[in-house]
Amino acid sequence: MLIICGTVTIDPAKRPALETAFDKMRAATLKEPGCLAYQIYLDRTDPGTVLLFEKWESDAALGAHFTTPHMAEFGKALGAAGVRGSDVKKYAVSNESKVM
Repeated sequence: MLIICGTVTIDPAKRPALETAFDKMRAATLKEPGCLAYQIYLDRTDPGTVLLFEKWESDAALGAHFTTPHMAEFGKALGAAGVRGSDVKKYAVSNESKVM
């Protein structure tokens, strides 16, 4: 299993348009084989910071995701959002257990 998480910094004025684009892309992504979770969270104190969280069954499923038309469309929306920086990482998970 893979976890993708991190932050992307955008122009805060472009946040509403990015939210709309993400909602559309998320709906399509959750239907993809191998997608276990897919979400963004908007920072409560910094309107220019977006937090990403994704959970995938495999590298193959994640790779297929990057080739989808909805991901390409979202990539354009992300570019238009004035990305100022990003720190997104992929983690390979061999074990999962409940914390709470």
